Amino acid sequence: MGGASRIFKMATFTERMAPVLVLCLALCLSVTLAVDKGNFKTCDQSAFCKRQRALKPGESPYRALLETMELTNTRLTLQLINDNNKVRLLLELYRLQGNITRVKINELKPLKPRYEVPDVLIREPPTEPLSLLSQDENGVVLSLGAKSQRVIVSVRPFRLDIMEGRDVLMSLNSRGLLAFEHLRMRKDTQADPEAEKKEEADMATQAETTKEEEEKVDDGMWEETFKSHSDSKPNGPSAVSLDFSLPGVEHVYGIPEHADTLRLKTTDNGDPYRLYNLDVFQYELYNPMALYGAVPVMLAHSAQRTTGIFWLNAAETWVDISSNTAGKTVFGKMLDYVQGSSETPQTDVRWISESGIIDVFIMIGPTPKDVFSQYASLTGTQSFPPLASLGYHQCRWNYNDQEDVQAVDTGFDDHDIPYDFIWLDIEHTDGKRYFTWDPHKFATPKEMLQGLMDKRRKMVAIVDPHIKVDSNYKIHNEIRSRGFYIKNKDGGDYEGWCWPGSAGYPDFFRADMRAWWASMFAYDQYEGSMENLYTWNDMNEPSVFNGPEVTMHKDAVHGAWEHRDVHNLYGFYVQMATADGLIQRSGGTERPFVLTRAFFAGSQRYGAVWTGDNAAEWDHLKISVPMCLSLGLVGISFCGADVGGFFKSPSTELLVRWYQTGAYQPFFRAHAHLDTPRREPWLFGPENTALIREVVRQRYTLLPYWYQQFYQAHRTGQPVMRPLWVEYPQDPSTFALDDEFLIGRDLLVHPVTEEGARGVTAYLPGKGEVWFDVHTFQKHNGAQNLYIPVTISSIPVFQRGGSIIPRKLRVRRSSSCMEHDPYTLFVALNLQRTAEGELYIDDGHTFNYEKKEFIYRRLSFANNILSSVNLAPDAHFTTRSWIERIVILGASKPSKVTVRTADGQESQVEFEFDASMSVLTLRKPGMNAGADWTLKLE
Repeated sequence: MGGASRIFKMATFTERMAPVLVLCLALCLSVTLAVDKGNFKTCDQSAFCKRQRALKPGESPYRALLETMELTNTRLTLQLINDNNKVRLLLELYRLQGNITRVKINELKPLKPRYEVPDVLIREPPTEPLSLLSQDENGVVLSLGAKSQRVIVSVRPFRLDIMEGRDVLMSLNSRGLLAFEHLRMRKDTQADPEAEKKEEADMATQAETTKEEEEKVDDGMWEETFKSHSDSKPNGPSAVSLDFSLPGVEHVYGIPEHADTLRLKTTDNGDPYRLYNLDVFQYELYNPMALYGAVPVMLAHSAQRTTGIFWLNAAETWVDISSNTAGKTVFGKMLDYVQGSSETPQTDVRWISESGIIDVFIMIGPTPKDVFSQYASLTGTQSFPPLASLGYHQCRWNYNDQEDVQAVDTGFDDHDIPYDFIWLDIEHTDGKRYFTWDPHKFATPKEMLQGLMDKRRKMVAIVDPHIKVDSNYKIHNEIRSRGFYIKNKDGGDYEGWCWPGSAGYPDFFRADMRAWWASMFAYDQYEGSMENLYTWNDMNEPSVFNGPEVTMHKDAVHGAWEHRDVHNLYGFYVQMATADGLIQRSGGTERPFVLTRAFFAGSQRYGAVWTGDNAAEWDHLKISVPMCLSLGLVGISFCGADVGGFFKSPSTELLVRWYQTGAYQPFFRAHAHLDTPRREPWLFGPENTALIREVVRQRYTLLPYWYQQFYQAHRTGQPVMRPLWVEYPQDPSTFALDDEFLIGRDLLVHPVTEEGARGVTAYLPGKGEVWFDVHTFQKHNGAQNLYIPVTISSIPVFQRGGSIIPRKLRVRRSSSCMEHDPYTLFVALNLQRTAEGELYIDDGHTFNYEKKEFIYRRLSFANNILSSVNLAPDAHFTTRSWIERIVILGASKPSKVTVRTADGQESQVEFEFDASMSVLTLRKPGMNAGADWTLKLE
């Protein structure tokens, strides 16, 4: 749920707000129909971005001081000096396990410590030995081990080149844009004399600051105003910046969250991409403005190699992208080719952060899967969600009361539409006091939850991190008495406006605060909660309605650090503490489900994210695909968009198309704004109800496959929903595609996202491959653009020839009701007449899989034999599910089919063959899904 548009609604609930202010806010905000860009800074309005962007590529003032070099088994250290101001930096270079290079740059002697991001890396990354290959007065060459990989450190100007053989993979500071604003005392005001003495001593060791440097004080270095807000900047300028050149690269991806294409655009003629977690009301599409989350990870891809850059900095960050081929027309590129132009394509990227240090991880690939593994080794993998959370979620702001919840729940049964979770937004609380229930509308929450549990369904309730300032509210009193609130610059508790009116913001950067927060989810603390109640953290950018850019003042204080240093981590810590609370309340046995709006690198470890407050418009449906693809590339696989659009009301056609798209995205939830007409799936006439029912049921049949994909993501870090280029990295036709996608390797989805569409053109990749339409079983060749006529009931989905996908075709009211149901295996043969797949089964909700309580099997078809083999002989789990049907696509007719089970028993299997479609259906072969068996076609 989004922010500032609705301040005036919130205000009406808040007696303490002056009526005049309410009226002003109402008038100002009720007329706003799209994002008010004036509420958010451009680079020009962000002093450090403007300063850094004013630096143009050229000769870098930094040089390396080789005499200071120290090389140990694990790292190289080297001082750099800025010849303009004589300030020294310390460079640290590490070779990490798994083909990753880490570069850290900090001041050699900072006036005070500079922030280094904790808790995002899952451990201190293990190093591998660096060895010196050669050295002279111009620089040093170090071996990075494998495949003649090496790093060259050049002295003057300082630059780093990472090479493999004769190829430069990446260069740092090759355009001379390394910048490091050293901490200094303010010269133009009366300052603390003791600190000044210390600084003078420090500066003496770094040699004299030049006169010119001393006198140059730009606007915005020591204070900055935006609209009516001032930022006191007690530490002065502290920005850091570094440029990276990527020879041979024309396609870069990642750095979510932006409402933009999958392939990132060049930023030469506009603002850089901004990473700064913000509550943006009715965000605009196709621009680089910041949104709710920030993952400072970029992937670069060419047909030769995939690499990645992880810029570990939690402050406001801007990313500039330029390219030597951008803007060239096809004709221009042809001309280059004809004239033999030798210009290699190259993309240049520049990162600019407001504070902290430079700490960058260069992931050298070479394949997309290697980069995913490399990043996962640093920040962890997607948490393994409870199976039920992969089902359908029904939400709106707000279900009015317990009777409303019961009526909606019954409506799903009456219309035979399955669902797993019903959601409650902020109105369920007692006056926006989280961890409470409205005493009139939700008087007996346990009764409500028990009613859902009896149907094997669940609920999610919202718990936001802004706490109503109210001395009668237990949560507020506890946080205040323990000193757990974030402080303002003057040392008092920071207060801002949010849904409850005046609110305090808990300091989630404190481990003791997070532990306390987690303890509040215990069943005896969170009154009315039960084991089928889960949590949604919204507004955790943090959203502050009356703050600069609708967020917290940068000079607010978290212990030793300013909010500016840590801003993008706030939502990460809120979700971490909440997930810990859900785990702890069960004694460590149950997997949590927590949805967050704000996120950072590593947020994948704690649950799901969604794309925030979208609108019921066709372009918002379209953009959900690249937005979730971008998140998957940087580790966050559990992504979805509000089905139907949060703001405004969808046409029935848009609503149906959105269900069809959402059913094939990882997180599948319908949600809507308070002011929109109700839109439960059965409110649009029987034909549309039938269309929505059909696609929700398709989702449920595929839950075994979705669950397997999440198991793999949790094990390996590979994305669940992925761009085609991840699986076809040498096919340039796939590099910019973002209107279709893969789920795992084996399902290709091209949703219909155009109004009134009569057909779509899908690119089916893979020369020598085949794809089967999952609805008709029609076979199509790969490496072609296929025109597909569509009606309102169509959702084009294809299964890759060579794959085996398990489904459960007996759809019931919730996923838990289907736990013991039988499987149908869909075996799609490739041109070599082989196929393989997997089957993963566990209890669906506990951590017992970590104790090897699961079934994990390889299914393979070759030489007319289909077999199931145990991939985890040391694991133990039993299932009541059996194989009730096997459908083989691209088959020929056998004379007989026999199955042999592990005990040597053989029996014949009934079958049907459809010669027109080459589909063989085996009925009731009857094997247990966890057993060894082979099935022979003769």
